[in-house]
Amino acid sequence: MTVLRHTERALIAIILLSMSALYFTNVMVREFSPQLATDFAWIEEATLFAFAWLVFVGLGLTLERRRHIAMTAFVERLPRPVVAAIRRIENLVGLAFCVFLTKTGLDLAIFIYNSGQVSPTLGISVIALYVPLPIGFALLSLRYLLELLGFQDRSEIRYVTSE
Repeated sequence: MTVLRHTERALIAIILLSMSALYFTNVMVREFSPQLATDFAWIEEATLFAFAWLVFVGLGLTLERRRHIAMTAFVERLPRPVVAAIRRIENLVGLAFCVFLTKTGLDLAIFIYNSGQVSPTLGISVIALYVPLPIGFALLSLRYLLELLGFQDRSEIRYVTSE
């Protein structure tokens, strides 16, 4: 999991930095050389694709860091055995939902691939916009499964943050 976690973090950092550099370049071209703006129209589409990857690859890390939306005020006041049971149910439901979304996303990605759709400015298959969904939910499914089997406990994972 450490290797996967570091890979996800590196990929997210690379995507975020690339998106920032592309947008910066796009703004500079439009500001200082507007006649070249049409040559850089692909940047909007590339950052849209990158944003999809950023969001879905980040799902697993977000769950691990307990950054997903959660209603904990009530649950944390309950006795430990009840909280443990609620967490198992949460992980089971989360796993089932994420497996469903992984399968649905994969079916959608295959359908899009078979349709032969191509992005207008990049000229690449639109599959690149749809494949992050099953990948991200598969990574999220893995996190729920590991927690359900007792190999990981996100309440015990601590990260060094600037907070």
